[in-house]
Amino acid sequence: MAMLDVLNTFNRFPLAKLEVGQQLYWQLGNLKVHGQVFLTSWFVIAVLVVVSILGTSKIQRIPSGMQNFMEYALEFIRDLAKNQIGEKEYRPWVPFIGTLFLFIFVSNWSGALIPWKLIKLPSGELGAPTADINTTVAFALLTSLAYFYAGLSKSGLGYFAHYVEPVPFMLPFKIIEDFTKPLSLSFRLFGNILADELVVGVLVLLVPLFVPLPVMVLGLFTSAIQALIFATLAAAYIGEALEGGHGEEHHD
Repeated sequence: MAMLDVLNTFNRFPLAKLEVGQQLYWQLGNLKVHGQVFLTSWFVIAVLVVVSILGTSKIQRIPSGMQNFMEYALEFIRDLAKNQIGEKEYRPWVPFIGTLFLFIFVSNWSGALIPWKLIKLPSGELGAPTADINTTVAFALLTSLAYFYAGLSKSGLGYFAHYVEPVPFMLPFKIIEDFTKPLSLSFRLFGNILADELVVGVLVLLVPLFVPLPVMVLGLFTSAIQALIFATLAAAYIGEALEGGHGEEHHD
């Protein structure tokens, strides 16, 4: 209840009144949450949990089927984290990077493959979780917390020394940079997924049979690329933090 009171306090000071379309709200005290985002997010989580259970329920020495798919996905995510963070430091970050990539990937594909708009709600409409700015900004904040934690766990308070390098007046610029990098990722992800859903929706209304199919196939490709970009850059930022803010030389 204490946490809910804190959230209710913040809810009295809205950052903006602009809304696009209708929303399905759930009322928790004085706090409104976007119900349609929770519903589709729970669906994505359920898909990931089911696939994980199917891939690990009967482990075989020679993998096949779903186990083979899961091992391929794990190897892909492990290589991604290793390339961006480094051989010595990447292992603890594989779960975080993997969760980001898989959740965004499945979310994006759910928006391209599942006809969410056919499911009627009392108000608002369903769509990919990543087509909502709240979801992508939450990913950005999690990424910010992750690389601050990485830097502090590796260098302690000495991590903040790079904020005044090479000259002290760089301090405000580096603080802004640390928060704008993941936010720019979130806006890019949100914009791309929302635009793809809008284009497909308009084409389905205008020419409902064959013309939208190539656009949908292209949407699947770009959705996968967006998930890869977000996870790769999140890992790169964590790698920079572990290098003490000097990741440019490391990643070059």
